[in-house]
Amino acid sequence: MKVFVPVDAAAVAVGADDVAAALALALGSSATIVRTGSRGLFWLEPLIEVEHNGQRIGFGPIAAADVPGLVNALTGNGDHPSALGRVDQLPFLRSQTRMSFARCGIIDPLSMDDYQRHGGLAGLRRALAIGPTATIEQVRESGLRGRGGAGFPTGIKWQTVAAAAGPTKYIVCNADEGDSGTFADRMLMEGDPFALVEGMAIAGLAVGAEQGFIYIRSEYPHAIKTINRAVEIARTVGLLGQLLGSDTRFDMEVRVGAGAYVCGEETSLLESIEGKRGEVRAKPPLPAHVGLFGRPTVINNVLSLGAVPHILANGAKEYADFGMGRSRGTMPIQIAGNVRHGGLYETPFGITLGELVMDIGGGTLSGRPVRAVQVGGPLGAYFPPSLFDTPFDYEAFTAAGGLIGHAGIVVFDDSVDMARMARFAMQFCAAESCSKCTPCRLGSTRGIEVIDRIIGGIDVDANIALLTDLCETMKFGSLCALGGFTPYPVMSALTYFPEDFVRTARTLEPTP
Repeated sequence: MKVFVPVDAAAVAVGADDVAAALALALGSSATIVRTGSRGLFWLEPLIEVEHNGQRIGFGPIAAADVPGLVNALTGNGDHPSALGRVDQLPFLRSQTRMSFARCGIIDPLSMDDYQRHGGLAGLRRALAIGPTATIEQVRESGLRGRGGAGFPTGIKWQTVAAAAGPTKYIVCNADEGDSGTFADRMLMEGDPFALVEGMAIAGLAVGAEQGFIYIRSEYPHAIKTINRAVEIARTVGLLGQLLGSDTRFDMEVRVGAGAYVCGEETSLLESIEGKRGEVRAKPPLPAHVGLFGRPTVINNVLSLGAVPHILANGAKEYADFGMGRSRGTMPIQIAGNVRHGGLYETPFGITLGELVMDIGGGTLSGRPVRAVQVGGPLGAYFPPSLFDTPFDYEAFTAAGGLIGHAGIVVFDDSVDMARMARFAMQFCAAESCSKCTPCRLGSTRGIEVIDRIIGGIDVDANIALLTDLCETMKFGSLCALGGFTPYPVMSALTYFPEDFVRTARTLEPTP
């Protein structure tokens, strides 16, 4: 018997290690316990899977106290109330198009044999066979865009670095995932780390870089441990070093950040890797020309690099056939907040926000009506249900006054106070600003003060006008997206939920 228990941090947080230990003790030598990544069905974690007649049968959520009953069910002595049937037929999984996350929850993350049995290294082998120029062309034709939030075409970025002069170039992976409601980077690094290593190796081959860096936030100890071990294993099997025995060389190392949100911005990240204070660099020059240690540098997000092996292995056309408009391929969408079915859902671009929240997410966990959905992290816009027909697409969200960002969705029910949420956005910016530019450093602090006056009922109309003007200054005057995007949650809250600002003010106004 083979039993699969997730080792993903989300599952471990709700007792997966205890369940694995209890299963090992109860089943003894009659079963093999395999620790996998998470499938992304977080409301069912720990999700235990048992291989039966070539199929994976699920049980979840399972606590350590449930193990005796589960063992009885597994040995044919009865049913179990947490039985789910075939995991791949669960509606949440069956309706997905898993490309980047095809192996997550299925393989042992640190087994190179498992990785190759499920298609691993096919992308790198093809890249070595067709060469750098054709590899870049495949990435360009796939339509892959930066999955970290900017949405810049990955192939064009690679072309720019490949064409840059000089022998020394770098590949940098931005794994500083810090947006609220996002966890896809962590899931991939913990559940399929060799996909990221392979994607970076392909990028190095394509642009002529021999060294790469993964920059991970310190709050991800499980991911740091897993990716470090994966790098060690990759060196022993030829995935790093002389790539699969070829003349092309690429190696990499992991750098751990100190927890600054602003280091998710690419130039602050470069400063941090160089051992400096994480401050935003003025652009131009762009990192593709003058990046890490002053050399041409490719900086891509985990999900961008993690998609590359699939694109090379299966061809650009197969990937580009999915999606809508200029948003091609699939997006791993993270559903969180006050929602019944929170987790990771990978699907082609084009699904509507309402489908994601109501059909896939199942509406609010509280059972109350959905009032607002924030997409794109703490600096994303708040969308009301009236915008639920917006397709999940970079251009469609921009047209609606929002941004996809890292594709994190946070759901709020009708008990939320949107004036307070607007204040939180300014407070967050003030706390996380690198302080290099005036609009972000001072604008966020003044923004808190102005919103406090609005909430306190002091010159409400005049202060709303002042807040609007302040947001315009921050949006167009800040050096980077931290200050530039803070107006999105503030102004969307003010635009779509004006009654919260006025209502709060009237409630707190002193009685004459």
